Amino acid sequence: MADETTAVTRNDEEQRYEIHTGGVLAGFTEFRDGSDGVEFPHTEIDPAFKGRGLATILVAEAMTDAASRGLTVVPHCTFVAKYLRENEVPGLEVSWPDTPLPQ
Repeated sequence: MADETTAVTRNDEEQRYEIHTGGVLAGFTEFRDGSDGVEFPHTEIDPAFKGRGLATILVAEAMTDAASRGLTVVPHCTFVAKYLRENEVPGLEVSWPDTPLPQ
């Protein structure tokens, strides 16, 4: 039986948080420094891993880590924005972009 352990790690070299399932890269959410804080422009889950809630786990852990680092998050990714609208992340500061994101 394959190892189905799920782990989220921060990859500073690639500027993204990655989610691995069973040792395989299942997806990532990118980040970059911006003028108003750390921007999250894109989240992607490999189609082979869709439907398992991995994007939610990934973004939840990325936002928790950002909060623990005292970062301000700027959600440009629609998935990250949706997550932040629906979930409280203790200690996280959010700077909403001027351009409205699709709901």
